[in-house]
Amino acid sequence: MAGAAARRPGAKPRGGGGAGKRSAWLAADGSKRWGEAFFLLYTPFWLTLCLGVVVPFKLYERFTELEYLILGLVSTVPAFVIPLFLVGKANIWIIIFSYVGNYFWTHYFFTVLGASYTFPSWRMNNVPHTTFLLTHACFLFYHMASNMTLRRLRHSTAHLPQSICWLFEAAWILALSYFIAYLETLAIANFPYYEFVDRDIMYKVGSLFYAIYFIVSFPMFSRIDEKDEKWSLSRVAVDSLGAAMLVTIILDLWRIFLGPIVPVPESRQCGQPGLAWFQAQNGST
Repeated sequence: MAGAAARRPGAKPRGGGGAGKRSAWLAADGSKRWGEAFFLLYTPFWLTLCLGVVVPFKLYERFTELEYLILGLVSTVPAFVIPLFLVGKANIWIIIFSYVGNYFWTHYFFTVLGASYTFPSWRMNNVPHTTFLLTHACFLFYHMASNMTLRRLRHSTAHLPQSICWLFEAAWILALSYFIAYLETLAIANFPYYEFVDRDIMYKVGSLFYAIYFIVSFPMFSRIDEKDEKWSLSRVAVDSLGAAMLVTIILDLWRIFLGPIVPVPESRQCGQPGLAWFQAQNGST
């Protein structure tokens, strides 16, 4: 009788067998899980500030270089400082990737997509400091959303053959990358000082160009501490630089073989063969 009772249907093993069940959305690693939740919850703050206050009330019309810089700092510094000691790896990966994106890839937006910044701003390599800061906050949100949806997708397709899993994952990365690129371009449409030669083509084709960033970065970023192996900070930095190099290669192949998506003014054309940010100097021969 005692043995039968021990094996009765529905009896739970001692030790709380359900306690170790993992979420299909959240990371198993506690630090990574905390970081994803924090960055997602922090996003409404800076989005409301930028797109819910500054843009609709046209506060930017009174902004000088200083106000634009303060806006970027207020939006980004909390996302960097608050979780610095708990989820530093995510910040390190994104700050490297977004820095390369601003410093180098923004010039592809100038020479390939016909974009330009016309608001007053202190600049580095002709890119406003404000965009360096805001890009960090944006990319943190995008990559947290990507992490969680990729994790959920992998959980849902785990029973399928590996080739089918890869197909689903590739399709999702492509779709999410394009959606985010398109949505960002659309979201800042009411800000008049980020201009395009042809906004309609920028929405459709330029968003695909921009999506290249995320097609590369989403799957690479998701690997950080996703399994039992803990990544070192040096590995995180090298991985981010590797992702940035791959994006650079793809963007430059687009520039060389497909060229600009719109007629770009001569003043913004690449002045010599090579990379897009190698502008010819005035008066050079």
